[in-house]
Amino acid sequence: MPTRSDQLAEYRRKRDFARTREPRGATGRRTATRLAYVIQRHEATRLHFDLRLELDGVMKSWAVPKGPSLDPAVKRLAIEVEDHPIDYNSFEGTIPAGEYGGGTVMLWDRGTYTYAGDSDEPLAALRDGYRKGDFKFELRGKRLRGSWVLVRTRRSGRKNQWLLIKHRDERADPDVDPVEKYRTSVTTGRTMAQIAAGTKPRRRRR
Repeated sequence: MPTRSDQLAEYRRKRDFARTREPRGATGRRTATRLAYVIQRHEATRLHFDLRLELDGVMKSWAVPKGPSLDPAVKRLAIEVEDHPIDYNSFEGTIPAGEYGGGTVMLWDRGTYTYAGDSDEPLAALRDGYRKGDFKFELRGKRLRGSWVLVRTRRSGRKNQWLLIKHRDERADPDVDPVEKYRTSVTTGRTMAQIAAGTKPRRRRR
C-alpha cells in the first residue's frame, strides 16, 4: 500500500501552497473509529460538487457535475480525481484564479460513512468495493443520509469515470432535489456569493 505522502503527490504537484489556502496535508496516519465524509460545492470553471470519502488515510474524491440525486432512477456521472488530504474536510473559501480548481468552495454537507451491507469487516468490504469498482456506502451526513453506490464505468480509456446512484431505501425521494434544496454552507450558513466576498460567518446564538 502506498504511503500517504505518495497518495498525495498528485494533489501537491497541482497546487502552489504559497498562493492557495488549501491544506498541504498532514503527515502521519490518522486514528479514527469512524470514516469521514464531505461534499463541497465548487464554483470553478463550471459548477460541480466534490464527493470525498475517507479511505486509508486520504479522501478518495470524485467530481460530480450535477451533484447528488435522491432518485434511484437517476445515474449521476462522477469523475474520480486525485486523493485529497483529510485536512481538506474543513476547507471553505476561495482558491485563487490561475490555481488548479480556482474558484469558490463551500462545505455543502459533511458527516461520516460506512459500508452499505452486512459485513464483519466493513473497512475491508469498502476497500474491496473500491478496488472492484462497485463501491457501496451508507452516508450519515447532516443533509444526505442513506445508502449509495459508486459504479466504475467500463468505457475504454475512461477508468476515472463512475456513476453515483442512490439505493432504494427509506431515504430515497424522487420528488426532492437536494442541490436546489440546500444552497448554503452546512457549517457557516453562508451562500456561495458570501464565501466569495469573504463575508464572515454569523455567530450562532446559544
